[in-house]
Amino acid sequence: MEIRPVRYDHPDAVVLDALVQQEYVRRYGETDFTPLDAAMFVPPRGTYLLAYDGDRPVATGGWRTEEDTAKGYAAGDAEIKRMFVIEEARGRGLARRILAALEADARAAGRTRMVLETGTEQPEALSLYASCGYLMVPEPEKFGEFRTYDDSRCMRKALA
Repeated sequence: MEIRPVRYDHPDAVVLDALVQQEYVRRYGETDFTPLDAAMFVPPRGTYLLAYDGDRPVATGGWRTEEDTAKGYAAGDAEIKRMFVIEEARGRGLARRILAALEADARAAGRTRMVLETGTEQPEALSLYASCGYLMVPEPEKFGEFRTYDDSRCMRKALA
């Protein structure tokens, strides 16, 4: 298994992004409409990773600088986006490896806090993040596009 940095608009990233969107529709009835573009994941303001099993992309995840206080973010925030492992590759620790690489990269870029938004229909994500030291954000401090949704869960972890 090899983890490589790629552009968010890399053809393999586009394929996995379409799969994660299908997963969101299956679990929540809609796609993730958070506006994203490739420029958001260009170092040092972010990075995007793909895990490959041979030539096959099997997992993905990225972080981007996000400091929009109107949406609840704070100076120094790095936001996790598009963490996903295809079904056949789950249970191998890929998400944990990608998450650790993203945290190290964000820390090296001077980010002080990693934040993420997930939901109640992703219990495996909630468990992964909690086991990696992420704490649930109280309701009045939630952030992001889905912060007002009842099934939205925001988490954070200090990187300093």
